[in-house]
Amino acid sequence: MSMDVDNELEGILLQQFSSLGTTDKEVLIAKFQELLGDQLNPPECAFYLDMNNWNLQAAICSYYDYQPSERLPKLTFLKDVTIGEGEAVPPNTTFTKTWKLGNSGEEVWPPGCQLKFCSGDNLASTDRVLVDALPPHSTAEISVVMRSPAEDGTYQAQWRMCTATGLFFGETIWVIVRVAEGGLLGVTQQLSRFGSDFVQNPYPESSANCTSEDCDTIEEMS
Repeated sequence: MSMDVDNELEGILLQQFSSLGTTDKEVLIAKFQELLGDQLNPPECAFYLDMNNWNLQAAICSYYDYQPSERLPKLTFLKDVTIGEGEAVPPNTTFTKTWKLGNSGEEVWPPGCQLKFCSGDNLASTDRVLVDALPPHSTAEISVVMRSPAEDGTYQAQWRMCTATGLFFGETIWVIVRVAEGGLLGVTQQLSRFGSDFVQNPYPESSANCTSEDCDTIEEMS
């Protein structure tokens, strides 16, 4: 069965290669991504292509040669918890982007998994967030603190889950943020956090900001 699948895949790839007669690097990168089902981002595709003198067939072979034999964890994107359709953020506003993800595999995620920025507009102050080990068929909400740009517009980014050794797994996690004057999302989150703080401590001794962990906890409770 495995040999039949490999032969079928090889035939499909050869057919794709025979119909491609371009040296344009952007086209080659796009074709590389298409053949691999978007498993790599453009810079990673460029790495394999450049390593093989921009020969698409050789680059594909190199990619599969470097793939590990062990089974990777499973991930399923479930929904955007914050920044839903139609929501806008004012310029220069700090907000929390949260996704709900699930472990759709039969094994717990290994220690050291990270949600990592791959490409696009990174609105966060970091390019990765550590994620706790997730049991099989369980879900978790993963949050990243971001700040909207000064200019109005739509900003997009791709994040991927990866193991501690840097192997990507699961679906691409998208960030699509609309920045506009009059947007209420960041303000709503700030008011929600302020209300929770006031209920817990109506007479605070200081006005120090909460830590990122406290803010994440408050966000989940609100």
